[in-house]
Amino acid sequence: MSRNGKVLVAMSGGIDSTISALMLHNQGYEVVGITMKTWDYASSGGGKKETGCCNLDSFNDARQAAVEHGFPHYILDIREEFGDFVINNFVDEYLAGRTPNPCVLCNTHIKWSALLKRADALNCDFIATGHYVKVREENNRHVLSKAKDLTKDQSYVLWGLGQDCLSRSIYPLGDYLKTEVRQIAADMGYEELSKKAESYEICFVPDNDYRGFLKRNNPQLEQEVAGGDFILASGEKVGKHHGYPFYTIGQRKGLGVAFGKPMYVTKIIPETNTVVLGEVDELQQSKMTVKGINHIKYDEIPDGLEAVTKIRYKDPGSESIIRRLDEGVEVNFTHSVNSIAPGQSAVFYEGDDVVGGGVIQAGFE
Repeated sequence: MSRNGKVLVAMSGGIDSTISALMLHNQGYEVVGITMKTWDYASSGGGKKETGCCNLDSFNDARQAAVEHGFPHYILDIREEFGDFVINNFVDEYLAGRTPNPCVLCNTHIKWSALLKRADALNCDFIATGHYVKVREENNRHVLSKAKDLTKDQSYVLWGLGQDCLSRSIYPLGDYLKTEVRQIAADMGYEELSKKAESYEICFVPDNDYRGFLKRNNPQLEQEVAGGDFILASGEKVGKHHGYPFYTIGQRKGLGVAFGKPMYVTKIIPETNTVVLGEVDELQQSKMTVKGINHIKYDEIPDGLEAVTKIRYKDPGSESIIRRLDEGVEVNFTHSVNSIAPGQSAVFYEGDDVVGGGVIQAGFE
């Protein structure tokens, strides 16, 4: 019997999850490693070699670390569940003219659900991952907050986790800088792991070409949507595009039409296969609606809450006031923000604490 309890650690084979598992092992937890296979790169049809998670080298790296330190390791195949839910949503969102965030969806509905289910089956008290975030208990709530290393903080992509997940989650790297984690790996004798490159692509789009992925998964799509109109906000037609699903809000490059000045995608109208273009100032909006709210810090987001709202992963955040609606919330920004994209996540912060988050429905001036 361990002195701290039994913990199921998600191990991708990368530096962060491996060091998390070894830290917990050294702290006296009874560690069980698990690697989740979510996707076959070969089935994506892309030309890029497998990198990151879900490849044999990563599985072997995770297993080797477990064997060397004397704790069990399992591989969990969740490809069918992942594909049905995450991939279908990814495609459906683009067809609806929105920009999906599949990593948030996967974390919320697939990975943590699978971890909790296996943790219960293996009699584990906790689950752990190598994410750079912190969790604490306050006022009978388990509060997610930013990591010490703000350049690596991943609280934005975990806004969807419920209290059942957060109450049993351990994040060993929350109080460490990435440079410190690399040094710990080197000190433990994992010199090669300490220098291992990170993968930032969507796992099922390893070549980062989501347009190619959509075409490969729906061969008729390009024919069905090609030839739609580029228009201005006035309704004036200014060119033809290759199909509305292949464009995103804020896009400037790859429009295929020369205008003599920078033009950006400001709106996508799937009903008419129309893409609206405008100058950069036309991307500015002062409010938006957000639905599917997950409450983290409070039982319910206080009406009129002053919060910093992030509308994309690398967004530093903007000051805002949150107003409750019958469904979801309205976010009123103190200053206009750029490129609000329906389908992306909005995450609300009080200081370093995540108040909650949801899915952007629409932006307004």
